[in-house]
Amino acid sequence: MDILELMKYRRSIRRYTDRQVSEEDLLKILEAGAYAPNAGGGQRSRFVACQDRTLNEAVGKLNIARFDRSHLVGSFVSKEQPSIIDDSSIRSGFYGAPTVITIFGPKSFLYSVPDAFCAAENMVLEATALGLASCILARGEETFDNPEGAEILQSWNIPDTMVARCFVILGYIDGDYPASKPRKKGRFVIIK
Repeated sequence: MDILELMKYRRSIRRYTDRQVSEEDLLKILEAGAYAPNAGGGQRSRFVACQDRTLNEAVGKLNIARFDRSHLVGSFVSKEQPSIIDDSSIRSGFYGAPTVITIFGPKSFLYSVPDAFCAAENMVLEATALGLASCILARGEETFDNPEGAEILQSWNIPDTMVARCFVILGYIDGDYPASKPRKKGRFVIIK
């Protein structure tokens, strides 16, 4: 599959089986993130991949704890792959994914957020190429901005100069792979 076809095929998946991602595949995904575009070639992002289900569930609950629905644009994401926007009964922002990668960046660096999301995009594309399901999630900063989160960051040896910017959740899809939504027209213009 060429890169554009891979991008068209990839979906955000929020239903996972219990099957764990292999270390071989996880290392490829992390390497893809390491090769993402980054400001000035500084390679400032840092990745923590967690395959501890109990810890992932705890961090997933911290991720959703302060979720404010009033900041949403729209009110529906997917019937096949419901999000916390669609189903307020979901209690973990990580949807039961067996592997969660937290992407960190420097707190005081102007391009910390774009660098993190470029890494996340590379990771989900590599995951798709490997036959894995994935989703990029936000709310990194607020996930760890509490005593429980601070304790987790300390156990991961994350310096206080770094902040969680986003997450990539990984696993194997539970159910059918969703079809593509039609693309909205008028989203790009070419000026000559």
